[in-house]
Amino acid sequence: MSPQRPTLQVIGRRLDPEDHRLRDFLTRADQPYEFYERDSPEALELLARHGIAEPRLPLVVDGDRVFDAATAEALVEAWGGFDPPSRADYDVAVVGAGPAGLGAAVYAASDGLSTVVFERDIPGGQAGHTSLIENFFGHPEGVEGAHLLRLAARQAERFGAELVLMRGVTGGDRDGDGRWRFTLEGELKVAADVAIAAPGMVWRRLEVEGVDELLGRGVYYGAGRSEAARCADDDVVVVGAGNSAGQAVLNFADAGARVTMCVRGEALGRTMSRYLLTRIEQHPLIDVRVRTQVRELHADDEHLRAVTIEEAAGTIERRPADGLFLCIGGQPRTGWAEAAGVRTDRAGYVLTGPDLLERGQRPQSWPLDRDPLALETSVPGLFAAGDVRHGSTKRVAGAVGEGAMAAALAQRRLDELAAAA
Repeated sequence: MSPQRPTLQVIGRRLDPEDHRLRDFLTRADQPYEFYERDSPEALELLARHGIAEPRLPLVVDGDRVFDAATAEALVEAWGGFDPPSRADYDVAVVGAGPAGLGAAVYAASDGLSTVVFERDIPGGQAGHTSLIENFFGHPEGVEGAHLLRLAARQAERFGAELVLMRGVTGGDRDGDGRWRFTLEGELKVAADVAIAAPGMVWRRLEVEGVDELLGRGVYYGAGRSEAARCADDDVVVVGAGNSAGQAVLNFADAGARVTMCVRGEALGRTMSRYLLTRIEQHPLIDVRVRTQVRELHADDEHLRAVTIEEAAGTIERRPADGLFLCIGGQPRTGWAEAAGVRTDRAGYVLTGPDLLERGQRPQSWPLDRDPLALETSVPGLFAAGDVRHGSTKRVAGAVGEGAMAAALAQRRLDELAAAA
């Protein structure tokens, strides 16, 4: 599903969770589409052209094909994205198709290793939510996150890597020979000599009453790229202080929205690149509130209408809000680590290489007569790369570099296994 299809037409309701989920999927897939509200003249003309009197929304027109009550899963299946792995055994298995996972896949496959990538969603990770990555090497004008990651997926496939999408890993262990065995959704079984864990992060949740009930109805996690074009003249609140939040507020403001940026800390400069901070300070439609938190949500007809914010001094203010976008960072996807015997730090990030040493000595559980390799976890032959790893830079270029490095180290481990056989 990596090549773009011709522009789709989507008819739906802007403030419906399932409609938003579909639009978000298309945006992160870097798939061009035109969105029409259900009762707009464009929607009525499109429905009449296809002879549809009572559509089940959201509806997607893909050339001559019409998808009624369309879902991301239905489109992926129609476009051939649910194909199972072509073989049962691989040299390298990569878990996660964000920048680190795809970086690993590109370099492992280009070096001739049979490579498979497991991804519970579509390629991109959190980078796929980013409207513009301006500090990525070789892109002086910036590049959309979704576009960059779609091209990376195509590049990995071009070298022979297989991408198994929309199928999460439900189980994993090692056999008696130390090979990795994975169970995927649908009870698919795949084995690999070496594994690279690059599952990335999940959005940190905002602990405010009503958030879950209003998801897709005015409250969104991430930068809201699928919503920005429809936010002109809206009142928008963005929570967060990192680069993703900075790109989000600029994206909304450039689209004509009035943006309030709520920052819990003392200032933006500690967590945001200077080039973004300068633009935010100069933009007339952006109001930055430091030492401020969202305390309450206000809804009408099940849609967000306003938020209450509180400053550190105790000042409370209710502000209109057509959209609340939460870019408050993430937590590492490491719920699997303990069962796999993989050591993590107190925050849950995977420890690798030198960080596993205890006063310069190997951990007592380490079975090999060498130190763990630079990105190797506490389990030999399992490497970690990207945001999930302790000490990672949380930058796209850094994640790609770690993925490439993990692929090179995987080759070294494969050579060890071959020598010992």
